[in-house]
Amino acid sequence: MLHNAIFNLMEYQSIINKISEEIRPLLNNGKVASYIPALARVSPNKFGMAISTVRGEVFSCGDAGERFSTQSISKVFTLAMVMDSMGDALWERVGREASGNPFNSLVQLEYEHGIPRNPFVNAGALVVTDCMMLENAHPLDDLLDFARKCAGNPTLDYDREVAASEKATGHRNAALAWFLKSYGNLVNDVDKVLDVYFHQCSLAMSCTDLARAFLFLAHGGTDPVSEKIICGPRQAKRINALMQTCGLYDEGGEFTYRVGLPGKSGVGGGIVAVMPGELTIAVWSPGLNSAGNSLAGSKALELFTTYTAKSIF
Repeated sequence: MLHNAIFNLMEYQSIINKISEEIRPLLNNGKVASYIPALARVSPNKFGMAISTVRGEVFSCGDAGERFSTQSISKVFTLAMVMDSMGDALWERVGREASGNPFNSLVQLEYEHGIPRNPFVNAGALVVTDCMMLENAHPLDDLLDFARKCAGNPTLDYDREVAASEKATGHRNAALAWFLKSYGNLVNDVDKVLDVYFHQCSLAMSCTDLARAFLFLAHGGTDPVSEKIICGPRQAKRINALMQTCGLYDEGGEFTYRVGLPGKSGVGGGIVAVMPGELTIAVWSPGLNSAGNSLAGSKALELFTTYTAKSIF
């Protein structure tokens, strides 16, 4: 284990290789997100891990170059877009507290009179998507352009098969959207919001793409590789704070305890974590735990912060 600040960057590669071997027995312990038919067909034996540093180094192992459905990780991109354009007006429509309930809870939304607890639960993400549609004339094109800019990869695209699969089975999300509409917290047509939301969640990226795309959150809102300003430092700080408290569904406390980094997960099996000022790290393993987070991916990130002694605490 490494206990001090003197750290040879090349050791990142040997560490993630070691982690990849250590978590191998966990790959069949989780369950893929079978309620989305297109995701049910993904092999649970996949595992990838990638690191991007603010100095431009990249380290990867396993299936880090294979694209997968980002699902709720994509919510960070729409949130960054909306925070930059709307500022604090966003918080009149969505809260900033951890949920403590499943990410698709109808009960909590009713209890709180149509104001979602935070922008990362599904109801909150639907509100953010609605805001993005109000701020952007071509929301799907603009979101894709934004993700491509963050990742430095002009070939990123939506997985239309996943989007269609979600549209065909996303009845709970449709219920949430209509519930929001009944409270006056959805401005656009419900079906149009859902179409954008399902495509947003289908955004396909690899671990390498995701680690690169989140670098702006490790560097005060500016991509340290291209030097493009993605958002202001104030927004970057607050997005990291929201990921720390709300980014892992209702398992944020456990993730904070074991990993100690701001992170965002998706039911496609991906998790991205940020070490401000230093690096981002993305993992992918489709088998999920009971909270909907990658089982092996969570353990891999815990091992990473243990072996490197790097966390925000």
